[in-house]
Amino acid sequence: TPSDLIAEFAARARQENPAFAGFSAERGRAFFTAAHGKAWRCDTCHGTNPARPGLHATTGRAIAPLAPAANPERFSSLAKADKWFRRHCGDVVGRPCTPAEKGDVLAWLVTVN
Repeated sequence: TPSDLIAEFAARARQENPAFAGFSAERGRAFFTAAHGKAWRCDTCHGTNPARPGLHATTGRAIAPLAPAANPERFSSLAKADKWFRRHCGDVVGRPCTPAEKGDVLAWLVTVN
């Protein structure tokens, strides 16, 4: 479940930074909508409302909603979450996302209805 993934990302964030103090939905929203030095942002393909379907910027392919409230399957597996974060963080940030960044984004996504 998203809660399980948030707990796993928190454990990883604490390993990376013992001063880790928790996730922030506001930081997650800001990360999702910000440019990070690459051509795309998360919302380039997923849209500004991740409870709605998105559209891939290059291929035009439909993307299922990202918010767990709209698409319960989206964050149902740690392996799938790690795979998609790895792929998309490379496109958006140009590096792997940190556990804290993943947790912040997911903390925000679970608030989106």
